[in-house]
Amino acid sequence: MIHKTRGIVLKVTDYSESSVVARIFTEKFGLQSYMINGVKKAKSKVKMNMLQPLHLLDMVVYHKPNGGIQKISDIRNMPMLQHIPYDIVKSSIAIFINEILYKSLRQQTDDEVLFEFIFKSIELLDAAEEPIANFHLVFLVKLTRFLGFYPDTSYADTSNYFDLKNGIFSKQQPNHLLYITNDDLQNFILLLRCSLENYQQLKIAHQSRKFLIEKLIDYYSLHIDDFGQVKSHTILEEVLG
Repeated sequence: MIHKTRGIVLKVTDYSESSVVARIFTEKFGLQSYMINGVKKAKSKVKMNMLQPLHLLDMVVYHKPNGGIQKISDIRNMPMLQHIPYDIVKSSIAIFINEILYKSLRQQTDDEVLFEFIFKSIELLDAAEEPIANFHLVFLVKLTRFLGFYPDTSYADTSNYFDLKNGIFSKQQPNHLLYITNDDLQNFILLLRCSLENYQQLKIAHQSRKFLIEKLIDYYSLHIDDFGQVKSHTILEEVLG
C-alpha cells in the first residue's frame, strides 16, 4: 500500500553504483530502511544532498508490514533546512545528535510523540541564534524521557550525587564510579529543569559541558543495549572550543 509520512534521515549506505539504502525514522512506521534507486545519477529526481543526516522529509512510500527494505515513490525535503548544512557549529551538533539517535532508535513501530519531539528539535536547532553550545546537552536529557530512562528527580534538591547506573539522585556516594557530583551535579539539575526552547539561558563552562556530555553518553550506554561507542562528540567539543 502507498502511504504519506514525514521522515528524518539517519544514515545512508551505498547499495550499488547508483543506488543507496537510507535508514529513515518515519512518523507512521518508526525506523525503516528504504531502497532509493539511481540517486547518484545526474538526472535523478532524488539527490544525495537531500539525504544528509537529520534532513527532514515528506515522503510517499510503499510499505510492507512484514519489514525488510521498503521502497519510496516520492520524496522531498520539507521543510528545507536553512542553516544546519552551512553552519559548522550547527552541523557538528547535528552530526552528534544524529549519531546518538541512530544508536538509540531501534523500534520499527510508530511513535508519533517521539517523532514530533525530534522533528521540532531539528527545526529549533536550524533556526537558533547564538549561543547554542548547550543545545545538545538539553536535547539528550529530554530525549531520555521518550526512551524510558529519564532520571528520577524526586530527591534532586537534597542529594549530593546522581547515580548514572540506577538513574537516581542520592545523598550517599554510589559504590561505583558512574556518578555526577559537586558543581557538575548542579549543572546537570539545571539541564533537567530547562526546556529545550530555553536552552540559551543556561550558563555552563566549557570544562563542565565537556564532562557532562561524557557522562550523558555513559548514561545512554548503561540504559540502551548494544549502544556502542560514540565518536562525534570529541569533534563537536573541539568546534565549540
